[in-house]
Amino acid sequence: MRVDLFDFELPEERIALRPAEPRDSARMLVVRPGDGLEDRIVRDLPSLLRAGDVLVFNDTKVIPAQLKGIRRRGEAVAQVEATLHMRMAGDRWLAFMRPGKRIAAGDRIHFGHDGNSCFLGQLDATVIEKGDGGEVLLGFDLSGVFLDEALHAVGHIPLPPYIASKRDDDERDRSDYQTIYAREEGAVAAPTAGLHFTPELFAALDAKGVERRFVTLHVGAGTFLPVKADDTADHKMHAETGSVSQDTADALNAAKARGGRIIAVGTTSLRLLESAARPDGTLPAWSGPTDIFITPGYRFRTADMLMTNFHLPRSTLFMLVSAFSGLDTMRAAYSHAIDNRYRFYSYGDASLLFREVNDGQ
Repeated sequence: MRVDLFDFELPEERIALRPAEPRDSARMLVVRPGDGLEDRIVRDLPSLLRAGDVLVFNDTKVIPAQLKGIRRRGEAVAQVEATLHMRMAGDRWLAFMRPGKRIAAGDRIHFGHDGNSCFLGQLDATVIEKGDGGEVLLGFDLSGVFLDEALHAVGHIPLPPYIASKRDDDERDRSDYQTIYAREEGAVAAPTAGLHFTPELFAALDAKGVERRFVTLHVGAGTFLPVKADDTADHKMHAETGSVSQDTADALNAAKARGGRIIAVGTTSLRLLESAARPDGTLPAWSGPTDIFITPGYRFRTADMLMTNFHLPRSTLFMLVSAFSGLDTMRAAYSHAIDNRYRFYSYGDASLLFREVNDGQ
């Protein structure tokens, strides 16, 4: 499909730079294909669900994956930045480097030399391989938990570019840019639909009889990359790693069998469920990398509803929601959201999408 079909104009003032307080006071646009739009707030969610429904959350935890450092090559020195996006081994990460033109295989990078300290100021890495688009494979001098501790000491929360271009990250972001149920470290971007949930909202959902289940997909920095191709067929997705436990698979299969609805909280949860699902829609235990790219015409096998934030124009995530609820429906929904001053992107408001039902789905 032509990528320009997924373009729209977004006034810059609609981009949220901080989350709503409290989190569940954010607005939520309910989108029912063929049945109009409804303006609600996130804490209304229990009234929109039924006992026996199941919410599926991504429990990945954001790490301080934004690193500033110095590249040394003989006597030549350059300031560089790295955004880690996928762990390949105990001491190795794939990363996007800026400026990429200054990086070559074999370079030594010295991170944390901007006033922070870790192990006497040392968090060093070697560029093992250089790929396309500024992507590199970094081999760190530290490994395992020692590397993890170093990243927490010298790294920054990797705020999305549309926020980072307007302000620096701060201590507040370490909690704001993390779900209250995050537990599996490895993401470099938050599963942002989950940022709206509070203990009070969880209690209200429990009282309604709505179940909670968790999957893990470590969101990579590739989620922020624009689609530069003119046609979706020419876009390459970066892989992310994830897993679905046997307990979660069994619970979701049981819910489907009894007529309960599956509500994916966030596009990451939905992409993982669709990666794991069998052709008949049932779920096995599953783990591995996924680079699934969902565009209109895709036949969904798992979720009945999707809770998600408002996404960038021409992004893979706007393509996904257009596949889920219909392109015309989502263009109308986004137009409504812009006209009614909804807040967009990671710290913005939410939408609750019902799946468009097509023949055979």
